[in-house]
Amino acid sequence: MSTHSTAGDPAAEAAAPATAFEDLPDRPTIRKAVAASAMGNATEWYDYGAYAVVATYIGTHFFPGEHATLLTMATLAVSFIARPFGGFFWGPLGDRLGRKGVLAMTIIMMSVATFCIGLLPTYETIGIGAPILLIVLRLVQGFSTGGEYGGAATFMAEYAPDKRRGLYGSFLEFGTLGGFALGASVVLVLQLVLGEAAMADWGWRIPFFVAGPLGAIGLYLRSKLDETPVYADLEDAGESEASATKGLRDLMVEYWKPMLTMAGLVIPLNVVNYTLLTYMPTYLQTKIGLGDNESLVVIIVGEVLMMALLPFCGHFSDITGRRPMWWFSLIGLFVLALPMYFLMGTGFVGAVVGFAVLGLLYIPQLSTISATFPAMFPAHVRFAGFAVTYNVFTAAFGGTAGTVNEGVVDSTGFLEFPAAYMMGACVIGMIAMLFVKETAGASLHGTEIPESEPQDFGSEAIAEEQAAMDACGR
Repeated sequence: MSTHSTAGDPAAEAAAPATAFEDLPDRPTIRKAVAASAMGNATEWYDYGAYAVVATYIGTHFFPGEHATLLTMATLAVSFIARPFGGFFWGPLGDRLGRKGVLAMTIIMMSVATFCIGLLPTYETIGIGAPILLIVLRLVQGFSTGGEYGGAATFMAEYAPDKRRGLYGSFLEFGTLGGFALGASVVLVLQLVLGEAAMADWGWRIPFFVAGPLGAIGLYLRSKLDETPVYADLEDAGESEASATKGLRDLMVEYWKPMLTMAGLVIPLNVVNYTLLTYMPTYLQTKIGLGDNESLVVIIVGEVLMMALLPFCGHFSDITGRRPMWWFSLIGLFVLALPMYFLMGTGFVGAVVGFAVLGLLYIPQLSTISATFPAMFPAHVRFAGFAVTYNVFTAAFGGTAGTVNEGVVDSTGFLEFPAAYMMGACVIGMIAMLFVKETAGASLHGTEIPESEPQDFGSEAIAEEQAAMDACGR
C-alpha cells in the first residue's frame, strides 16, 4: 500500500482509487466467477452426498452379502485413489494452459460419470460386471475431481479482491454444502413420495440423473468468463511455467515446505469433513438406530445451518485473519467431538444438536479453504500446489474416513471412534498451524509466496477497498 498522501488535493483523491484498483474485475464479473466456481463444486459434492445417502440401496444391488455397507463405502473410497492422479495431471496443466480450460473439462467428466451411475445394471443382471462398472465410474469421477476442487478454489481466489477473498471464497464451500444438502434432500423427497419399496427397487437411480443439468449449468457459467486476472498478468509477464512437467518439478523441488504445511491442514479438514458429511448418514442409521428419514433430516438441518454461517465466517476471516479461525475450529473440535458423539447416541434430538454443534465448529475451517490454501503458493505453481497436495492427502485421509470408521466401529463396538479419529486429526492440524503464515489481504500476483503485513487486512482495510471500488464504479 502506498504511503503517498493525496490529502487536500480533490483531483488526486478521486484518481488514486482508480489507479489502485483499475485492474480489479467489476462486481458482476466477480459474482459470475463465484457462481461458476460454486456450481462446479456443488456438482462434485452432490455426487458424494447422493452416493452416501443411498449407500444402503447401492449395497443391496451391487454388493449382496453381509458386508454390503462396508463394500459400498469402500467403493466410495476407491474414487479417491484416482484423485491424486487427477491432481498431478490437471494441476500442472492448469498452471501451464490456464485455469478456465481445465475447469471446463473437469466439470464435464464429473457430471457424466455421476449421471452414468444411475444407468448401471445391477449384480442380479450382469453379476460381477456391475460392481466393476461402478468402480470404473467412481475412478473417473475421482480423476476429474482431482482437478476440479483445486482449480475452482484457485479460480475464485484469483478473481476475488485481496481484502475480501475470505468472503468470496466462502461461497465455494457454500456450493460444497449445497451439493451435499441437495443430494440428501433429493433422496428424502423421493423416499417420501415413492416409498421404501420403490426407492430400493429403482428410485435410488434418480438422484444421479440430477448431476447432468447441474454440470451443464456450471459449464455454461464458466464458458462466459475470461481467464483470471492473476493468471493473465502471469502470462503477460512471461512468468508462467514453460511446460506442465517443468511446473511439477519446480513445485516439488522449491515448494515442498508449504506442501507439507498444507498437508497438515488437509488431514483434519478431510477427516472431519468426510466423517460428518459422508459417513454420518450411514452411522446414524446403522449404529445409532435412527430411521432413514430421521437421519436425513439431521444431516439437512445441520448442513443448512452451516451454509447460513459460511459467508459470515469468511468475511470475519478477512478482518481477523485466517489463522485465528483455524485455531478456534481445531481446538473446539478436539474438545467437543467426544461429548457431541455421546449426545448423538441419545436419540433424534441429541443427534440434531450434536451434529449441528460439530458442524458449526467445522465452519471456520471450511469457510476459509479457498482463501487459505491458494495463498500458500505463488501464482506460477498455485494450481498444481493446491491440486497435488490437497488430493494426495484427501485420498489418504478423507476418502478412507468412512471405511476406517465403519471398520473400527464394526470390529470393536466403540461407537464413539469417529470422534476419537477427528480428535487425532485435529492434533496434526494444530502442529501444522505453527508453520502457517497469515495471508489475509495479501496479493496473489507474482512468483513469490504471498504473506500479509498487519495493515493489509482488517475492517479499515476492507472499508478502504470498498470505498475505492465504489469510486471506480465497481
